[in-house]
Amino acid sequence: MKHRVLTLLFTALLLRPAAGLSAGQPELKRYEGSVDAMGGAFTIVAYGDDAARLETSVAAALEEARRLDDLLSNYRPESEWSRVNQLAGKQPVRISQELFDLLSACVEYSRESEGAFDITVGPLMKVWGFYKGTGHLPHRAEVRGALDRVGWRNIQLDSAARTVHFARPGVEIDPGGIGKGYAVDRLAAILERQGVRRALISAASSSIYAIGAPPHERGWRIGIKDPKDHLKTVATVWLRDQSMSTSGNYEKFFYAEGKMYSHIMDPRTGYPSMGTLSVSVITPRTIDSEAWAKPYYILGRDWAAKHRKKEFRIFYCEDRLDTPCAWLQ
Repeated sequence: MKHRVLTLLFTALLLRPAAGLSAGQPELKRYEGSVDAMGGAFTIVAYGDDAARLETSVAAALEEARRLDDLLSNYRPESEWSRVNQLAGKQPVRISQELFDLLSACVEYSRESEGAFDITVGPLMKVWGFYKGTGHLPHRAEVRGALDRVGWRNIQLDSAARTVHFARPGVEIDPGGIGKGYAVDRLAAILERQGVRRALISAASSSIYAIGAPPHERGWRIGIKDPKDHLKTVATVWLRDQSMSTSGNYEKFFYAEGKMYSHIMDPRTGYPSMGTLSVSVITPRTIDSEAWAKPYYILGRDWAAKHRKKEFRIFYCEDRLDTPCAWLQ
């Protein structure tokens, strides 16, 4: 097993009390930590009045990211997720209750999104070169062959035996659309149990959860990138006890035959989704914001307007000159 380095960066003391604290109240310390897991970087910025407790809490949360890497990473052949991919096409595989519950949630997201969310997209990601790569244009026959092995209904779950079985050989599940969101929520829960009341957790900068607010702020200030110019932002949000996930065509893409192809795959067609540049989703839980970002991207503004949940906020940047980026009304 490759050794993973846990990096902790600690700023010991702020020189003055945070604004809004009355005289005699303790100064707030700032602690930052990061760890590489699940193919990306998880980072935490936290504030508190007890430096030692802050350090211990952040370290515990980041250790949870490492544990989830062992459970959910499809880049690690020894992970439980990879074991399912290796065996479930041949026989039912008994899995942990945690993974069973997560796969059950994935099936429900697929059902609610009419198949636009689908963790069996793995064969398509490989044939398009997006698995461990930046992508390339496959032959149509390759796409058809991969599409034959895609479909969330191929995931057969037995709650009594706590097993998963794939209905046909060659099916592969990909955690890319849900794993980081699930992990961020787990890290947030650990921090909150440890008494941390001000923290920002980020997974690869695409899925974020905000606990409370930093000193003298009304929330954590997050900029939504302009998909046409990454140095600019098109909107600013203040997150407080909320999550935000973004899916954008600029995250991973390639050009072929004069057209741009992104990694956001429509599992129903076998081709990258077109017509949207980016979608940002704000929800109470990060697993929901991440899981729904791609279906809203794929299915478009009109579908989202009819089907979004009342507590969700959605920001669209469409690939249309006559339609500026805007919040869904």
